[in-house]
Amino acid sequence: MSRAGEQFVHQSYQGFQRICNTGARARSYAQRGAGKLKAILTTAILLIAVFAAYKIVPAYVTDYELSDKMQEQARFAVVNRYNDEQIRDNIFKVVQDLEIQGVKRDDIKVTATQAVVKISLEYTVPVNLGVYSTELHFSPSSENKSLM
Repeated sequence: MSRAGEQFVHQSYQGFQRICNTGARARSYAQRGAGKLKAILTTAILLIAVFAAYKIVPAYVTDYELSDKMQEQARFAVVNRYNDEQIRDNIFKVVQDLEIQGVKRDDIKVTATQAVVKISLEYTVPVNLGVYSTELHFSPSSENKSLM
């Protein structure tokens, strides 16, 4: 190959490198923008999930506390021989303490005999998430049998 041919090949190769490097820089800038968008979307989704948990989790915690108190009352009712009305009153006080809205005293179903105590309740909790509203349905129940 002649000297002029080598120079042409060398210059062509350098030009090709410049074009490739410019494309790499352009892709690099585009990827940085995509990274920012991805971070913004991830943060937005995370904030929405935290907000939803903030609105929903307290209802489940309250249901767990009510269920626990119902089991406790069922145990005490068997031992202390409480009647239906005493058990219903005790559970209704717990419902009021936990500030569960929409539960009436008559909604608490109690069956108390000398052998077994059954307590059940069904209620709903409205949840407003701003753009979406729903109701969570809960039905805690408890049963305790006498050892004798």
